[in-house]
Amino acid sequence: MSSNASHRAHPCAPALSPEVRAALATHHPVVALESTIIAHGLPRPRNLRVAEELEGLVRSAGAVPATIAVLDGRAHIGLDKAQLERVATDPGMRKLGHRDLAPAMATGASGATTVSATAFLAARAGLRVFATGGLGGVHREWTRTQDESADLRLLARTGITVVCAGVKSILDVPATLQRLETLGVTVLGYGTGLFPGFYLTSSGEPVDWTVRTPEEVADVMRAQDVLGGPGGALVVANPVPMADQLDPALHDRVLAQALAECRERGIVGQAITPFLLDRLMRGTGGASLEANLAAVRANVSLAARISGAWAARLPEDPASQTGRAAGQ
Repeated sequence: MSSNASHRAHPCAPALSPEVRAALATHHPVVALESTIIAHGLPRPRNLRVAEELEGLVRSAGAVPATIAVLDGRAHIGLDKAQLERVATDPGMRKLGHRDLAPAMATGASGATTVSATAFLAARAGLRVFATGGLGGVHREWTRTQDESADLRLLARTGITVVCAGVKSILDVPATLQRLETLGVTVLGYGTGLFPGFYLTSSGEPVDWTVRTPEEVADVMRAQDVLGGPGGALVVANPVPMADQLDPALHDRVLAQALAECRERGIVGQAITPFLLDRLMRGTGGASLEANLAAVRANVSLAARISGAWAARLPEDPASQTGRAAGQ
């Protein structure tokens, strides 16, 4: 048996759902979806309704959804109805980043995947397009804390296209863009010359490249494959629709108050992000959550269209059909 065959047969290897496996075999468009938003980002029972809605948006655009999670030590690429319900309802579902995957699999744990874990597993399975809300990035006061998301380094070495609404606005957006540049991660503004601000349509920071159609994104993906070299991600920054963004003045006021409270209470490290997100939701009367969901919906719909455009180009270049899985 070859080493590749034995690796695929290992019980820790990702399990593709029959639908996802068939779609990949026939070069049908597939969109990877994270599961952390289901298990940890939304209240029950709304989380399950949103999970089903997002998968429905992918299907309505002609693509196959592949929601990713780890269940009983096995990574699943594409969930059936019962598995999706389990992720949404099991209070013991852990939150798994890329670094947590090996111990979770070795110990038989179950967990929802973050951006870094989802991107890694999706690319490992041969998927090329992943939709999420916002990326992690460089935290404020980085010079003192040296705190940045694992998303950045993982994306620097993972060949996948990520459709997002920028990075969470509680982060240091200029520093994050600089870090992405240093790491060689390409950022495209979708229909905009300004980097989105997650809850906000714009962060005010410029992007170097703008694309306006899914076909243009697919062309960039194909050019990446032809060039070869390091297998970094392609970030497609898709602004939340103007009508759905959080009121900028309200956002800035509540965030400033939350940051001041962080300093006063000495909240540091991993506790900062959940604290700030909670304060934003409470201080905006839930409007930040609705803006987040509007961004996710728009990103999922766009990712499905990009995946369709990518799949339509595959016959032109058979060498690209294998994709660029992480580490290749």
